[in-house]
Amino acid sequence: MTNDKIPNYLATTQGFTPEQIIKFVHKEFGARATFASSLGEEDQVITDMIAGIAPEMEIFTLDTGRLFQETYELLAKTQKRYPMPFIVYYPDTEAVEDMVRNHGINLFYESVANRKLCCGIRKVEPLKRALKKFDAWICGLRRGQAATRGNVETFEWDEANGKVKINPLAHWSMKDLRAYISTHHVDVNPLHAKGFISIGCASCTRAVKPGEDIRAGRWWWENPEHKECGLHNRTTKKG
Repeated sequence: MTNDKIPNYLATTQGFTPEQIIKFVHKEFGARATFASSLGEEDQVITDMIAGIAPEMEIFTLDTGRLFQETYELLAKTQKRYPMPFIVYYPDTEAVEDMVRNHGINLFYESVANRKLCCGIRKVEPLKRALKKFDAWICGLRRGQAATRGNVETFEWDEANGKVKINPLAHWSMKDLRAYISTHHVDVNPLHAKGFISIGCASCTRAVKPGEDIRAGRWWWENPEHKECGLHNRTTKKG
């Protein structure tokens, strides 16, 4: 798979709704496309859309081993509501054991390098395994989520994984998102109502204060430009 089709995908789907983009992806890639869900609000919305458009599409999520209990409960609820292929990937046990033995259980608080090491083992490596058999993956990135995502496009080339990456909600606002959730009664993490806007591992997520950036609660001890785990580095190319 190469990135030469990205400009054509962008041109063909210009003005498409998220649902129309998902239909296009399903027609273009079929079983070679998957959806990566972190169980955030955006991903819950996309799951609901896929259920009505391509219920046979494989969906996966990454269990880092350090998620909130509320996230696990939402996962169980989502799997029950949507009878679709929903696979959970886990980090390599030996790699986690070695990391903790050498750097400590809470290594991520000590440096950006340590935090990225932890994210690499608990997230990035499992993602690569999950994507191995696919040519394209859908995810819930929006431009309004963070400064690092301000130039997100609906179709991008994922250089790190050699895949087409699709962001159906790229141009949606938070208002658009909440309207869909309300209209379609989409299940979301109860932590959102407690100020947790962007939810990751329990050890690396806090509630966001009024007026703070959406992702201010993620790795709050770091500078904003460092706040990516490696799954969505903004080194992707449009074509």
